[in-house]
Amino acid sequence: NVQVALATEGDQWRVTVEDDGPGVPAEKLGMLGKPFGRIDPSRDRARGGAGLGLAIVQALAAAQGGKVRFKNRPQGGLSAAVYLGQH
Repeated sequence: NVQVALATEGDQWRVTVEDDGPGVPAEKLGMLGKPFGRIDPSRDRARGGAGLGLAIVQALAAAQGGKVRFKNRPQGGLSAAVYLGQH
């Protein structure tokens, strides 16, 4: 399952996308958003994915003065939050 939420946090909008999957090993969280960085060895270029999706999200957010943060959810799964501008 995937959940998407929109909220305000201070003077920014926060768009959060959360899933209930296995999450990401803590030592690999820093790789998320890096170009060509794939943390799942079963998803290589021959099987789909170039490792650019999250890098594009980060670049788009940065172009708007925003940022993206990734973290594992305590109950399992991953949370990706995009923070954008002032409202």
